[in-house]
Amino acid sequence: MGRAAPGEFAYRKVYRYLEALIDQAAGASPCRLPSLRALSRRLRVSLVTVQSAYNLLEEEGRVQCLPRSGYYVLGAGKQEAVAMPRQPPLPVQPVLERALLAHERRMARQRAASAAPWEALGSARLRNAVAERYTRSSNQYWRADDVQLAPDVLALLETLLAALALHGTTVLVHSPCCWQVLGALARAGMRVLEVPLDSRGNPDLRALASLLRSEPVRMLVMPSCLGTPQGRLFSSYHLQQLGQLLGQHPVWLLENDLDSELCFSGPPHARLRDWIDPRWLLVVGAFEAAVGAEAPYAYVLGHDGALAKAFGERAFRLAPLRLQALAHMLGKGEIETQLAQLRTQLQRRTQSLARALELQFGPRVALEIPQGGRTLWVRFHQPLPWAEVVVALAGSALHALPGTQFSLQGRYQQYLALVWLGDDPDDLQQAVERLAQVLELRCGRPAKGACR
Repeated sequence: MGRAAPGEFAYRKVYRYLEALIDQAAGASPCRLPSLRALSRRLRVSLVTVQSAYNLLEEEGRVQCLPRSGYYVLGAGKQEAVAMPRQPPLPVQPVLERALLAHERRMARQRAASAAPWEALGSARLRNAVAERYTRSSNQYWRADDVQLAPDVLALLETLLAALALHGTTVLVHSPCCWQVLGALARAGMRVLEVPLDSRGNPDLRALASLLRSEPVRMLVMPSCLGTPQGRLFSSYHLQQLGQLLGQHPVWLLENDLDSELCFSGPPHARLRDWIDPRWLLVVGAFEAAVGAEAPYAYVLGHDGALAKAFGERAFRLAPLRLQALAHMLGKGEIETQLAQLRTQLQRRTQSLARALELQFGPRVALEIPQGGRTLWVRFHQPLPWAEVVVALAGSALHALPGTQFSLQGRYQQYLALVWLGDDPDDLQQAVERLAQVLELRCGRPAKGACR
């Protein structure tokens, strides 16, 4: 939140915190701001205080509240907020969030009896816990010094790209690509080339080899094992072939490990990093998907000394007690236990969503049951009126992201990445019917008609 002025009202402090979030989103894809309750817990202020700050921003025309959906950053006007792509929603994790806050309170009580510098202690413990979690053997190991922390994924990627002097260079990405990664690459002014999929849904190795030979590529961005947003697992053989190909080219591999913990059958034994020269390997992960909004911290593992220097110079102000609480939960296996339940929950909800879409749309949609992740990747056989889709689903537990958000080259215009976060079958059916009504009205057919 920055430094408070003497006598400053609490709502003004929250207002300035939100201003920083809005400034961070400037020039990027429009984004959703924290909910009233989440911000109240995060900043330890009342709901009334948070509401006052949001009211002031709304009066200034800088944010807009969509009923039962949340606050969004406004760009040129209010209509932009209605039609904008939204951040993929995360399942609520009340068990882990309560455990995180309980550990933090316990550690706060112990703080007075300790002479150790808690700011450094929290960071060191979490970095060590992450290094231990990723160490596989005496040949594949990480140290705490190889782990760098940031307040969120976007800040981490921005610092990483600057540290390795990659701004303005050429990068290859698996397509469709994680929206957070694409946003960071675009802001860094990088030339982004997309690697298409082959007939089996794996990255096309021939196309990738051709691009590596013909283009001045400095970095390749790939999932570690689970393609996002389709939720497809790559085969061990394909990962090995990809690793051998990269061994012939001195380019950085940025392995996206943000969603690999969400494989429905559990994280596979083989990852892309198993076949990569560690000198060129960078692994990016985060805690938010597993723990919830109270743990937005992200991390990168890499052996290059430039990373430690760059992150040290940024001097991110991270809550030391929360870092310690996260380290404790990792060490005690609390996060792993909850992840198993989360995977089961996500799989059940995704299957329910797929059945509802197939019953409502029939052959007018193409979808494939994912093997992991939060989204169901759906292709519609008609144009998608994105602004109307957002309005139709506002306030429901069914969330949609446009396929174009996962490409910088205008691909996937007839795709939606859908996320169902509810539990009531009737609510799901109503949301799917509202989606169908919007699409049917656009193509001039009644609700049960067929679009051609």
